Amino acid sequence: MLPVVALVGRPNVGKSTLFNVLTRSRDALVADMPGVTRDRHYGICRLGERPFVVVDTGGLADTEEGLAGLTARQVELAIAEADLVILVVDARDGLLPTDQAILERLRRTSKPLLLVVNKIDGLDETIALADFARLGVARPLPLSASNNHGTRDLLEAVDELLPEGQAEEISGEDEGGVRVAIVGRPNVGKSTLVNRLLGEDRVIVSDVAGTTRDSIRIPLERDGRKYTLIDTAGVRRRGRIEDAVEKFSVIKTLQSIDAANVVVILLDANEGVTDQDAGLIGHALDAGRALVIAVNKWDLVEDRAKALKEIDDRLQTSLPQARGIPVVTFSALTGRHLDRLLPAVMKQYERWNTRIGTAAFNRWLEHMLAKNAPPMANGRSVRIRYGTQVKTRPPTMSLFAGRAETIPETYQRYLINGYRDAFDLAGIPIRIMLRKSKNPFDPDKH
Repeated sequence: MLPVVALVGRPNVGKSTLFNVLTRSRDALVADMPGVTRDRHYGICRLGERPFVVVDTGGLADTEEGLAGLTARQVELAIAEADLVILVVDARDGLLPTDQAILERLRRTSKPLLLVVNKIDGLDETIALADFARLGVARPLPLSASNNHGTRDLLEAVDELLPEGQAEEISGEDEGGVRVAIVGRPNVGKSTLVNRLLGEDRVIVSDVAGTTRDSIRIPLERDGRKYTLIDTAGVRRRGRIEDAVEKFSVIKTLQSIDAANVVVILLDANEGVTDQDAGLIGHALDAGRALVIAVNKWDLVEDRAKALKEIDDRLQTSLPQARGIPVVTFSALTGRHLDRLLPAVMKQYERWNTRIGTAAFNRWLEHMLAKNAPPMANGRSVRIRYGTQVKTRPPTMSLFAGRAETIPETYQRYLINGYRDAFDLAGIPIRIMLRKSKNPFDPDKH
């Protein structure tokens, strides 16, 4: 499973800003006042060598009465589940007694620790770091989270301290077969679906939302093919996540998505695609996983054509990158049409593993360039010389071009969509790598 890194420190030292930088999101609320964050926020950082879960925590204050005490309890839980703790301090405030007290608490946990000196912009780094030398931490890291300065050094330091073997290998099918994560909101029927596929009451089913707390892995063999089904906890809107156990369930669900080969997003047919569903789909796509959208409770829908159109419209509007993901409808309770699900899973798994030969790739690329050439940059043409598919799971293309860094994201999306359409990769995330041309006579290099 993915390792966990917790951000800890006083209020208003920039933990939430750093969280947003690491997760490339705006999930954590940021304001220039102390005490904005009281709960734990979870996200995935994919910027370094290995992905990891980032936990943003509330600020620890001198007192632990009232809300401050509840916040401190949340921080303790985050530290307990973390493999590495980052203590964030404020270079502008200098070393305060609260910083020292927090560090002593962290040292008692024996967790690996990094000290990050934030808000270093505009200051003399040597002087600012010297102030924190009294903490006795060997290598304080200067950082300006708001300007994304120092992030690379931080990621390298994190990678050195992450435990070996924590991140699960997904490059090949293991002995358990294709790993299929069943993901969705509470009470959409995930456990009922797993039990129906297995033909036995393997996991607890209840009308009470949130019955499943942890991610449960169960082997399944069907038609000579091995699977590992991963039943996950339901993920609710953040504002409705109430207790510590449920917060831990969320992190386990995010880890299960990253550990899966294929993610089945289970929807309630009567509710369609909610904001929470869209967030889960987006997370799975960002993780590079093959996707199937499964619509449960289909037997309760009266106007099925309308329901399907609403699902398709929502996906097209909110998640254009999800175009073409197969939608399978069934009733997990009765088993009607459930035989459609695993074939759809295997089809997406095969697409996820697709590798296009270099000759076919460059014939396709030549066609795409003739149809629509890259836009000019600063009055000069940008020429893509050639390309190849360098990886599968998900399919990843590498393009060699003069001044490759000037190719805009809109043109990259044009190529990605064209690749998906040309090679029957509907619903599969495609990644693109741009590299400078190695041709020494290329005038664009000079």
